[in-house]
Amino acid sequence: MASSLFRTLIRSTNLPSTSRSLSLVSGQISNHTAKWMQDTSKKSPMELISEVPPIKVEGRIAACEGDVNPALGHPIEFICLDLKEPAICKYCGLRYVQVHHDHH
Repeated sequence: MASSLFRTLIRSTNLPSTSRSLSLVSGQISNHTAKWMQDTSKKSPMELISEVPPIKVEGRIAACEGDVNPALGHPIEFICLDLKEPAICKYCGLRYVQVHHDHH
C-alpha cells in the first residue's frame, strides 16, 4: 500500500504542466516590463520619487517606513542625518534632511 502511495506522489510532482505554467508567467512578466519601458510618456518610479521634496526632520535620526500603511511600506529604516546633503532611504528613495534651528 505504501509503495502505491509513493508512486502516486512521484507521478503528481513530475507533472509537465507545472513547468509550462511557470514559463508562461515569466513570459508575461517580461512582456509587461518591455511595454512599460517603451512608454516614455509616463515617469519612472525613480523620477516620481525624486520629485518629492526632502522631508525635514528635527533631530539626527529619521525613521522611514515608506508609507503609513504597513502593507504599502517597507521595513523600518533608521537614517542618520549628520551629513549636509539629504540622506536617502535605501528601500524607497525618500530623502531626509535635518532641520537646524538658529539659537539667537
